[in-house]
Amino acid sequence: MSVSDEITILFFSLFRDLAGTEKMSLSLSTEDRSLGDIVDQVYAEIPGLEKWDGKMLLAVNHEYANRSKEIQAGDEIAMMPPVQGG
Repeated sequence: MSVSDEITILFFSLFRDLAGTEKMSLSLSTEDRSLGDIVDQVYAEIPGLEKWDGKMLLAVNHEYANRSKEIQAGDEIAMMPPVQGG
């Protein structure tokens, strides 16, 4: 695995607490290239996040994205809890 095969996952707010870190790196495989595939990989490593499935906000390289977005090596993915008003 080379550095160019990696993507970075950033966790914000409550998700940072659940993950126990603010970021992690994953190797991008040739089979799993959609954002949905990456989210499933993160759930496998951090099962506590899965209860937020369908409610979390996802961004790729600072732009909101849906799970069908194709991910490229070097991308930065942000996982954020839903926005709460007050």
